[in-house]
Amino acid sequence: MGQALVTALLKAGIPATVWNRTPGKADGVTAAGATEAESADAAVAAADVVVVCLFDHASVHETLDPLVDRLRGRVVVNLTTTSPEQARDLHGWAAEAGIGYLDGGIMAVPGMIATPAAEILYSGDEQVFRRHREILDVWGTSTYFGADAGLASLYDLALLAGMYVMFAGYLQGAAMVRTAGVPASAFAIRAKAWLAAMTETFTALGEVVDGGDYTVAGQQSLDFSDLTKLLDAAAEAGVGGQPIAMVQKLIDQQRDAGYGGHSFARIYESIRHP
Repeated sequence: MGQALVTALLKAGIPATVWNRTPGKADGVTAAGATEAESADAAVAAADVVVVCLFDHASVHETLDPLVDRLRGRVVVNLTTTSPEQARDLHGWAAEAGIGYLDGGIMAVPGMIATPAAEILYSGDEQVFRRHREILDVWGTSTYFGADAGLASLYDLALLAGMYVMFAGYLQGAAMVRTAGVPASAFAIRAKAWLAAMTETFTALGEVVDGGDYTVAGQQSLDFSDLTKLLDAAAEAGVGGQPIAMVQKLIDQQRDAGYGGHSFARIYESIRHP
């Protein structure tokens, strides 16, 4: 991802100095015109805006803590995936040291960077966001969520939660049809169209959850949504049913509490109040 970000800057005519913890990892971007620094200290000294794309929260502190004096008066844009509380921790660390801080969540894979499909979510110092839009907008649509530095991460991880559960559901289905000789790639064609159509119901589900009334007529009930048949079909096919079982457990929790006639959307309450 770091290489994709740097490459996009270079193509936009924005010079970049790079440093990587692993020697040789920057060879591709230096060949494209980036300047490689011998150390993180030297890299920070070369620019007013320091973009960080590392492995995790600990690696950010490990890399930047020794450079806190060098960073004072500069701007840090952290695009490392962290939790909301970790983002707030880094924001507090930066504020105490006199460093401008912007936290970002990248909603794209490397190949999407600098295309219309890429979006990066930001939160933290609004002045930093406004002042450096020329850089940020090179990578994709830049969306600012507010001064709370943890908001971009919260949105990022919440969206990824939906993505991974969706992926698991597709792979569940692929395992089931494979027992009939259907390749996963062939199943993907049908699954893609079906799941895309079903995302149109998100708004209605959201309205039910926000309204808090799970008894409105026309909603599919928890009793009707019982997934036992799906679990039975998976077992008969000799494959696991873990993704289905996870949803069935949420359904059972609400039914056991006496809400079988309520909307399927009520499983939200089991997630929201475990």
